Amino acid sequence: MQELDILKLELKKLNAEYAKIKDVPAEKRSEFGRELNARKSEILDRMRQAEEAALDVEIEPLDITAPCAPNEKIPDVYSVFQGSKHPLMTEFDRVIAIYQLMGFDVVESRQLDDEFHMFDSLNFPKEHPARDGYDTFRTEEGLIPPAHTSTMQHRVLKAYRDKLADGGEIAVVVPGRVYRNEDVDATHEHTFYQCEGVYVSRDCTMGQMLGILREFFEKYYEQKLNIRTQPGYFPFTEPSLEFMIEKPKSLGGKKGDFLEMLGCGMIHPNVLKMAGIDPEIYHGFAWGGGIDRLVMLRYGLKDIRYLESGNLNFLKEF
Repeated sequence: MQELDILKLELKKLNAEYAKIKDVPAEKRSEFGRELNARKSEILDRMRQAEEAALDVEIEPLDITAPCAPNEKIPDVYSVFQGSKHPLMTEFDRVIAIYQLMGFDVVESRQLDDEFHMFDSLNFPKEHPARDGYDTFRTEEGLIPPAHTSTMQHRVLKAYRDKLADGGEIAVVVPGRVYRNEDVDATHEHTFYQCEGVYVSRDCTMGQMLGILREFFEKYYEQKLNIRTQPGYFPFTEPSLEFMIEKPKSLGGKKGDFLEMLGCGMIHPNVLKMAGIDPEIYHGFAWGGGIDRLVMLRYGLKDIRYLESGNLNFLKEF
């Protein structure tokens, strides 16, 4: 029996003694009562000490999510889910790995940025609708959750421009999370991932850009692909293109089916000047496309909202 339990029994017996006070001669009641109170006080002190000692005992934490107690065999009725890598992160890493094999450095994008890097450094006119609060999120302090990974382009150009003076080139990809003030539906999310590419050298051409992009998608889908472009518009590239690939067989594509994958073009001279690079000597190209769309196509997903839902039933499929 525990010490605390013994003391509780002693206290119970002692309390029963108080009922005998009426039977004690009047001249001895005072002394009898003092003795009972002294014994009770002693027992209560010992009980407090025993309780404090019990609290000092180190108790092993209890994992309330475990299907059974430690050292017990897991019941067959339980299916223990070990977890898996999120499909977005799987493809995120795969995209980066392909570009690294092609010789590109990797620079991570930011979660908050400013007006200059989001718009001014990228040749956005002051009246461009993307600057409007209806299209771009802003914090109360005036900071901007990036709407595109191009927000890093100015930093990349400045950080790597010394390579150009040494006869080298700038070759960087920028993966990251971006945020848009979108109406969310099966094909649109307000939060998603992009990968930006930046390349600058003395003699780079649009043909090189198309070759790099074609090589990337052929590595990604593990098959030879035809490509197609059509004119586009982006303030930070001129000329600008929308890049398409022939729909891969792995996605059920047939000859002549094309998918638009990203926007690209030759870096605008104003963007190079802003970063301190002479556009008369150096040329560059850039591109940017969504990673979420690659995941949707690769796994045949019909709703982009699954990717940010945190739905364990969905994630268990991967």
